Amino acid sequence: MSGRGTAGRPAPGPLQIRDAEVLRLEPAGAYHALTLRAPGIPERTRPGHFVALAVGGERSAMLLRRAFSVHRVRPAEQTVDIVFAVHGAGTAWLAARRPGDTVDVVGPLGQPFRVPEEATDAVLVAGGYGSAPMFVLAERLAARGGRVAMVLGAATAARLFGVAEARRVADEVMVTTDDGSAGERGLVTDPLPALIDRIGARLVYACGPMGMLRAVARVARSRGIESQCAVEEAMACGIGVCMTCVLPVVGEDGVTRMTRSCVDGPVFDGARVRWDILADRTGVLPDDVLGADAMRAH
Repeated sequence: MSGRGTAGRPAPGPLQIRDAEVLRLEPAGAYHALTLRAPGIPERTRPGHFVALAVGGERSAMLLRRAFSVHRVRPAEQTVDIVFAVHGAGTAWLAARRPGDTVDVVGPLGQPFRVPEEATDAVLVAGGYGSAPMFVLAERLAARGGRVAMVLGAATAARLFGVAEARRVADEVMVTTDDGSAGERGLVTDPLPALIDRIGARLVYACGPMGMLRAVARVARSRGIESQCAVEEAMACGIGVCMTCVLPVVGEDGVTRMTRSCVDGPVFDGARVRWDILADRTGVLPDDVLGADAMRAH
C-alpha cells in the first residue's frame, strides 16, 4: 500500500538528543516503562515510529544502539514513553537508569503505520510488549469514525502489556495466552478470523514476534484484506547504513529485494513480506531475491 490517501505527511528527519532526561522508569508487569524528556521528537512522532537509544555509560558504552517502538508522546511536555524488556547487557543498563540521568536518543525513525483518512474498521493484533505503539493507533482510527478491535497475546499473563489501556481505547478487546493464565488459551490468530468477520474489518495492524506477524498476514490475506505489520528485527544503526536489518520484501514491480527494516519499515504490507524465506532462516537466498549488494546498486 502506498502512502496515497493516508493521513498526514512523512515526519521531518530524525533528531539526535544527547541529553534526553530520564523522568520516570517504572515496572510494567514483566517489562519496564521509561519516560524521557526529548524536546523536538514528540511532535514529529506517529504510531509505529521508533527511537534508537545509546546504551552504556562513558566507560561501558556499547557500539550498537537499541531500537524501541514509541509507546506514547506528550508534545506539551516534550516526553517520549517506551516499553522494554531486559534481554542483555544493553537493556540491563537501561533498566538501571534513574530520574535525572541522561540518555542519547535518535528519533523518530522508520515508516509509521498508515492511517486512512476515511472511517475504517480495523483489528489491531499485538504480542507481548509489541502492543506498545498500538494504543495511539487505535485512538487515531477511532477518531476517524472506525470501529476498532484489539487482540493482545503473550506466553503468560505476566507477559501481556496494556490490557486495561486497550479496553479504554478499543470497542472490543480479546486476550489470549499460550498457557491460559489470562483470557483464552491459544494464539492471537485463533480468534482473529471470526473477529475480522464480526466487525467487518478492512485492515489488520500487527506488531510482535515474526512468527505471529506471518500468521496474522496469512489470516488477513485469506479474508481479502490488507495487513500492516511492524516487524521486530535487530536494528543496529537505525538509519539504513549497516544493512543488518534487511528483510525480503516484494516491491511494486514484483521483484523481491532485501529491504532495510529501519528506513523502509518497520511497518510493511504483510502481503509483500516473504515470510517463507524468513521461516527458512538458512541464510541461502532463492534465485529470485536481489540481495543487499544488488540493492545498493538500485
